[in-house]
Amino acid sequence: MRALVTGAAGSIGSVVCSGLFDRGHTVAGLDRVPEPEGFTGDWFTADCADPDAVDAVFAAVARVGRLDAVVHLAGNPDETSLPDALESHVVTTAALLDAMVRHGVTRIVYASSNHAVGRTPACELLTTDVRPRPDTFYGVAKVAAEALLSLYVDRYGIDAVATRIGSFLPQPESRRALSTWLSHDDAVRMFEALLTTPDPGFAVVYGVSANTRGWWDLAPGRALGYDPQDDAERYADLVPAGEGDEVEAAHVGGPLATDAWVRPALDRAAPQ
Repeated sequence: MRALVTGAAGSIGSVVCSGLFDRGHTVAGLDRVPEPEGFTGDWFTADCADPDAVDAVFAAVARVGRLDAVVHLAGNPDETSLPDALESHVVTTAALLDAMVRHGVTRIVYASSNHAVGRTPACELLTTDVRPRPDTFYGVAKVAAEALLSLYVDRYGIDAVATRIGSFLPQPESRRALSTWLSHDDAVRMFEALLTTPDPGFAVVYGVSANTRGWWDLAPGRALGYDPQDDAERYADLVPAGEGDEVEAAHVGGPLATDAWVRPALDRAAPQ
């Protein structure tokens, strides 16, 4: 499979690109920064919010060989104003989807976030059927991007899978992360499964490992071939209790669901 990975220089992108290479896939990287040292494959430096630049990348990839799928990881992971969040996560997704339609690419796997349902109280089993309850404008933008994917699935018959990623870390660093952790190896397993599963249509899965303390429903991911192997519990003795553990565990979004992140939608100052 030949895949275009956006945000390829980021923390998730670098791991996913390397993992897909190791599994025999062909990967082209796209990011706003220059090509990282040691990257294997074609590299494109462009902004995913620029539709002309995105179209040019698709055309360049097509000259080398057929592009089968897009893995969309690009986007500002921090909380910003609502307009900035929408540009970073929705406008970029729109530019990619339009380019996919023009160039006949029929599969996209999108890095959504647990913050799309971050205001949901933590429960024994968080299904993908819960209503969107974003905890931040970042979460709002992820919800909107998921909706845009759904629209393009219905309009154009493409396949689009959104994975609501938890805590992507080398190892869990908080009590909350013992429930929300996504290991590096499981991230690669997940993205490869979602790229290769037959005919998913539109689907939402939770991007977490098989954590003993997890409250996430892993069945939708397993139905698409994602079988997580790692468990945060093996790090439990290394994660000390903290003063904010109870507050962070109250909602899916952890600290981002607290009042500390409440601010006007159009306030462009950085959150404190």
